[in-house]
Amino acid sequence: MLLVAYGAPERLEDVEPYLRDVRGGRPTPVEVVEELRGRYARIGGRSPLLERSMEQAGALARLLGNNAPVYVGMRHWHPYIRDVLARIARDGFSRVVAIPLAPHYSRLSIGAYQEALEQGRGPLEVATVRQWYDHPRFLDAVTDRVRDALARFEPRDRDRVFLLFTAHSLPRRILQDGDPYCSQLEASVRGVLDRLGRNGERARIAYQSAGRTPEPWLEPDAGAVLEELAAAGEHQVLLCPIGFVSDHIEVLYDVDIAYQELARSRALRLERPASLNASPPMIEALAGLARSTAASRGWEARTI
Repeated sequence: MLLVAYGAPERLEDVEPYLRDVRGGRPTPVEVVEELRGRYARIGGRSPLLERSMEQAGALARLLGNNAPVYVGMRHWHPYIRDVLARIARDGFSRVVAIPLAPHYSRLSIGAYQEALEQGRGPLEVATVRQWYDHPRFLDAVTDRVRDALARFEPRDRDRVFLLFTAHSLPRRILQDGDPYCSQLEASVRGVLDRLGRNGERARIAYQSAGRTPEPWLEPDAGAVLEELAAAGEHQVLLCPIGFVSDHIEVLYDVDIAYQELARSRALRLERPASLNASPPMIEALAGLARSTAASRGWEARTI
């Protein structure tokens, strides 16, 4: 088993080389590097992404119960996907089920993971999970977190709390290619709302953390939606980053700091559910994906 994620710097000194990797070796303007360093400094000087991913891997290995390790590889930082695949081969395995730690498919995200896995697989057979936006245990995991977060509000207010679901923005050109990213996100939100017994009247989808390129990115922007909600007289919002499955800068800074500052300036109470991280239903979703993908290839689990 191999869990793959985007990657993130673990020290402030790593920010510049990390950005260089993301940008394909092109230098990053100094002001951009310093701004991102400042953001990481405000969340403790590092990203917990690798740590959270390792916790997910450990929990998944325990649940699968065949004593085989679950590896973690990153697309843009250590441990790189290519290096982890080489390690898996050295450890004596020949077949790998790879699960991107992102539920919704886009050729710019999951497609890029698939490319990295193909380029680095060497002699290994790799079966990559393409998407899992509608996996029942994933939707259960999100719903559990939303319910827990709604419990922070007064009972009389809970049905009136506005639900704002967010995911990472991507360049808008994906829509011209028939990319399923947005439709899969909408399906995930419908699944959660159904479990909550809500009809979606007081819920919206928005996009956050757009990149620094001049091309148009997916809209609406989450910050702009918060502004609209405040102007419309809303006072309580639960922002659910449904596109993210663990703590990292897009949650800990973009939501917990930047959007919180915006909300306070508009007299909005803004809460968010805890990240899924290694919650039991999240790990059960990963285990189900691992087993079904292996079974679809006719692979049997190896006990060591």
